[in-house]
Amino acid sequence: MKKPIIFCLLFAFVGFQSCKNNDKQKEAEAVKADDEKIITTECYKAVYENDTIDLDLYTLKSGKIGGNMVMKVANSPEKTGEIKGEFNGDTLFVDYSFNDAANKNTKFKNPMAFLKRDKQLILGNGTIQTTMGVSYLVKDKPIDFENVKYKFNSVNCE
Repeated sequence: MKKPIIFCLLFAFVGFQSCKNNDKQKEAEAVKADDEKIITTECYKAVYENDTIDLDLYTLKSGKIGGNMVMKVANSPEKTGEIKGEFNGDTLFVDYSFNDAANKNTKFKNPMAFLKRDKQLILGNGTIQTTMGVSYLVKDKPIDFENVKYKFNSVNCE
């Protein structure tokens, strides 16, 4: 007689614990969804000779940055992809994950750094190193924001 009662109590305890875990999971998902809400959207365009780059950025409530970038560079296939990163002071560090028109089935990923000056973003030139298939900007080498091709000006979002 005691075994069925203990079994029922144990089963009820597991059921309550499961409900408690579901509540915690739902709460965590709600916090994550709230952090992923877009609070601002900004659009930029850079033109250099025959090259055009369109950049749409959005800022999430968490402070992270996301967006889309389309690079139309002369004598090169068009690159279309996503940007994800965050600001460190006045510098935006991102990873640009993209496909180009020539290799639609291959995904590429490059690190980039933008300096925010007034309503302008300046794409810096830095040393990129690849280790075990992951590319990153070398920390010991400065990023040049003066001798650059691409300066993005703020434009109206379409």
